[in-house]
This record gives sequence, structure tokens and C-alpha cells, in this order.
Amino acid sequence: MKLNRWLFGTIIGTQFVFASFASDDVDIQALKKQIQELDQKVRILEREREIDGEAAATAAKNAPKISLGANGFSFGSADSNFVAQIHGVAQLDSRSFFNDGGVNGNDGFLLRRARPIISGTVFRDFDFNFTPDFGNTTVQIVDAYVNYRYRPEFQLQVGKFKSPVGLEHLVADKDTLFNERSLATDLVPNRDLGVQLKGDLFDGAASYAVGVFNGGTDYNGTTVNNSFQDNKGFAGRVFFQPWKNSGVNALRGLGFGAGASSLANHPATNSSTGLTPGYTTDGQQKFFTYATGVNAGGTGWRVSPQAYYYYGPFGLLAEYVVSDQQVASKTKSADLQNRAWEVSGSWLLTGEDASYTGVTPRHSFDPRTGGWGAWQLVARIGELDVDDKAFIGGAFADPKKNASSAATWSVGLNWYLNKNIRANLSYSRTTFSSYAGTKFTAWSVPYQPESVLFSRVQLSF
Repeated sequence: MKLNRWLFGTIIGTQFVFASFASDDVDIQALKKQIQELDQKVRILEREREIDGEAAATAAKNAPKISLGANGFSFGSADSNFVAQIHGVAQLDSRSFFNDGGVNGNDGFLLRRARPIISGTVFRDFDFNFTPDFGNTTVQIVDAYVNYRYRPEFQLQVGKFKSPVGLEHLVADKDTLFNERSLATDLVPNRDLGVQLKGDLFDGAASYAVGVFNGGTDYNGTTVNNSFQDNKGFAGRVFFQPWKNSGVNALRGLGFGAGASSLANHPATNSSTGLTPGYTTDGQQKFFTYATGVNAGGTGWRVSPQAYYYYGPFGLLAEYVVSDQQVASKTKSADLQNRAWEVSGSWLLTGEDASYTGVTPRHSFDPRTGGWGAWQLVARIGELDVDDKAFIGGAFADPKKNASSAATWSVGLNWYLNKNIRANLSYSRTTFSSYAGTKFTAWSVPYQPESVLFSRVQLSF
């Protein structure tokens, strides 16, 4: 009896176990199915996320690029084939003349430059620049050109821009060491209308520029006329930086070269003479002008050997210019050679690297964080000598109103608060020689030396 009961219980228990296993198998199958369904949903969601990411990346890739910072405002196409940039330079200067008796009238403030700069690129290879200037109480277009950048070694520039001759003249206006350029720059061509072929060779170790221009007058000059037929000017420059890409740190900043220009002047037939309206001092006072009725006639040429050296905080720039011009009055003619030179030096007290293209402070001015910008000491000497033949018998210049030479020395301190704000303070003294006249105004050069204190506050971006 007990055995039967045990057998019956065993059979019943076994049925319960099998039933339980069968139930668990059903649950497992259902769970597997749910897992498979969830996995499929996850895969679908992941793919949708990938698609959304690809779409967002495509949209971002094709979206216009817009930036605003220390380098100005820029906007352009996603592929950078079309770019427009807005920059600007504003310079508020002051000049204080010494020993002028208080009647010179040149003391005070002036808006030296006020230039909105619009530049950019179209169709990838064509760069442009348009720069008007509203400073100095006049409005003029200083730059307006298009540059075809086929390769770094081969570029073609057309329009109005700086002639490729003077080393100091080619420094950007915002990066000059002093408020005004040196006496040597008085003898080199200024901005002009023309066509120029230029390029950088061997990764910038050498560069060249050669062009045909409308005039080719002195830095302060005007042209005879605006006709290529009557007044063809040629200008060119080669410059070498042999160690620019080498591992010799002490020689990387060494550059040297020469610029030159020529001009076939025909005798002027109108009020323009083809000659400079005057050579000026650092204080922008004229110490030499040609006499009335004297015109450029025949060929004129210039040559300018030049060099610079930058190493760490030290910078040095030197330039020599010879300007040869045939001139003629109603009764006489002569070939005159005017010469000028300058040497400029700089030292960054705060240790930044000096360069031909300006200074970027390591620490922008911010007293709260102990930043005081970059401080730079600068000094310059220079001289301009007019050919003595210009004064013989007063045929071409009046010795009683003009000096035959001017010599200048200048010292200064530049403070770069940040990449965009700069303040300058400098002193310049110019002396003159071979002046045979008397004091013909209340105060004037070259009757007496010029001593002037400059200051400047500059915004550039």
C-alpha cells in the first residue's frame, strides 16, 4: 500500500515537473522573441541616428562659414572658393613741435588714417582688395586691385597698389615702427596704377615682383599724366631669405634684396611737372621743392638695395635709395641724383619675436590677470641728400628756400596692448645743411631744425 502511494506521488510530481519545464520553455521562447524585437528596434534607431548624423555633417559641410575675431569679420562659402573679409585701420595722431614760437599751427591732433578694408576671394583663385581712406581731411582710394593666384610662384595683380621698390614702404601701414616713414621712403615710388607679376619661390626663400605702372613718382609725388603711351613706368624687386626654412635659428630672419624702377618722362605740357611736390621731414614739413617751371624730361630711374634681420626680440632694417632724374627749365637741363638712406632698430622688452609683419603680444593687456601687452623700444637714423647741381644758379631749386640735405634721428616706445590696439610715443629731430636763406615765415624749416613729439593710438583688425 505504501509502495503504491509512493509510485502515485512520484508520477504526479513528475507530471508537475514536466509541466513546469514546459511552462519555462514557453517563457524563454517569448523572452527570446522580445529580445529579438528590441534588438531590431535598437538597430533601426542606430541607423536612423547615423542617417541624422550624416545629414547634419553634410549640412555643416555645405553651410557658409562665418567668423568674427581679432583678425576681423569673415564670411564665405563652405568650400572657401568665395570669401569676403572686412578689416579696418584707424590712427589718431598728435604732433607737438618744439621751438616754434607757438605760432606754427601744426600742433594738435589729426586722424592720420581711417580705412575700412574690404578684401576676399572669388572663384578660389582671384583675390581682391578695396581700401578707401577717410583720414587727413581727404577721401581717396589707396588700394583697389585683383590678384590672380594661379600658384604661389605665379600671381598676376592688376589695379592700384604699392609699387614693388621700397622695403620700408612695403611694410603695412599698421606695422610701421614710427608714425611716419623715413627720409629714404621719400625717394621711392608710391602706390600706382599698373599690372604686376609676382611670386614666392622655394617656400618663400625667394620672392620677385615686376610690373608696368602709370607713373612711378616719388613717395610724395604725382605723375605727369595717366597715359601709358606718354609715361611708361617699370618697377621690380627681388628679395631673398635663404635660411627662412632652415634649422639655423640665428639666420632665419635674415633677408636682403633690391628694388628698382624706371620712368620715361616726356616734358610736361600742363600744370603737372612729373616731379615730386616736395621732400618732407618726419613732421611732414617740406624742406625741398623744385622751382616753378622745372619739369621732368627724359629718363628717370631709382635703385634701392635693402635688407632686414630679425632674431628673437631684436629687429634691424636698412635701406639705401638712389633716385636719378633728368630735369629741365626753360633755359637749362641737368641730370640730378638724389640719395637717401635709413637704418631702423627695435627691441621688444617683453620678449616677443620681432618681425617685418608686426608684433603679437604674448599676454594681452589685462591688469586683472597681470597681462601688460608688449613693449618695444625703437630707434632710427636717416639722411636725404639733394644733388648739388639742383642749386647752381638757382636753376632748378632756390637755395634761399630749400636745404640741400636733411638728417634725422628718432627714438620711441611702442605699446601693443593686444593684437588690435597699439599706442606709440616718439621723438624726432631733423637738421638741415646748405640752406642759404633767412627766416621767411614766423617758424619754418629748413631755417631751423625740426623737433617734434609724436603720439598715436591705433585700432587695427
